[in-house]
Amino acid sequence: MTTNQSQAADHVPAQRPGPEAIRAAVAAHPERRERDLARDLGVSEAELVAAFCGEGVIRLTPSLSGICNGMKAVGEVMALTRNESAVHEKIGPFEKFVDGSRAAMMLGSAIDTRMFPSHWVHAFAVEKPGESGPRRSIQVFDAHGDAVHKIHLRATSDVAAFEALVKDLTHADQSAGLGVVPVAALRPERPARDTSKAAELNRRWSAMTDTHQFFGLLRDMDLHRLNAFELVGEEWAWKVDGDSVRAMMRLAADNDIPIMCFVGSRGCIQIHSGPVRQIKEMGPWINVLDPTFHLHLRLDHIAEVWAVRKNADNGHVTSLEAFDADGQQIIQFFGLRKEGREERSDWRDLVEHLPRVGQLAVA
Repeated sequence: MTTNQSQAADHVPAQRPGPEAIRAAVAAHPERRERDLARDLGVSEAELVAAFCGEGVIRLTPSLSGICNGMKAVGEVMALTRNESAVHEKIGPFEKFVDGSRAAMMLGSAIDTRMFPSHWVHAFAVEKPGESGPRRSIQVFDAHGDAVHKIHLRATSDVAAFEALVKDLTHADQSAGLGVVPVAALRPERPARDTSKAAELNRRWSAMTDTHQFFGLLRDMDLHRLNAFELVGEEWAWKVDGDSVRAMMRLAADNDIPIMCFVGSRGCIQIHSGPVRQIKEMGPWINVLDPTFHLHLRLDHIAEVWAVRKNADNGHVTSLEAFDADGQQIIQFFGLRKEGREERSDWRDLVEHLPRVGQLAVA
């Protein structure tokens, strides 16, 4: 049994609790975050939400296009995408939706996402009491019951438009609980370095003309992202000090360097483009608390940080990427750049002056 399997097994009770037991646990622990309580109960967050169908929760048809197009009329909302280590929140309207069978996009000055329909498997409209009135949201989950994307209404949101959207997407099945128990999602183990691929990797990396070609390169060469960084050589990728994300965020704020910040779940990548100004640290979290952008990042989950260069349509672009101990990407940063323009020199200088860590030689 792998470490991941052992940890997953530790959280799974002998018998999974049903909707009634889940509701009782929530009532007994109203102060607990749903994500944390679900983990303690050995169920997914989607199962916990679905246990309340008929009690403030409505099961929806998980239509990506239906949700995204319908949200345009709702106006200002808060869009949230997270993984285990980072929470990315953007406030603004849903604007231009671009549909696609394999990937879709929401393009806007505030809410900017890349979405993958195959992972939009369960969806719910959730209403909870709040101090200033009901708190309403749409919450989307993948086949494992993990959160993909959440949309929370704000004081200025059009509630009538939201209710019309919920009515249009209401599923015929409103029974409490999920019909099928999700399979536990286990993270893939990071493979051993295969130095035999180094020369071909370097040739193909050098030949790239667009950053998006990198995904095809990894797929074609069957390489883990971190293995590619290790193998390609320091002209293109180099490891930096583990505290580099904190340093970069503070330097970007202090020097008014606009950035792009990417956080992804399995089914959605959410992007902030612009400055970051209010940086606050609370325990293991570093937070951006700006008016329309909130970021919450667990610094203690960061095991590796890499600076990476890729060729683009005009010169090259530089990213800063943080990974956890399992080799999973937590967060990715770029300097703000418009297509066809050169990368900002202040961003490039910032990244290139972060303290480097000794890199293994490629055999």
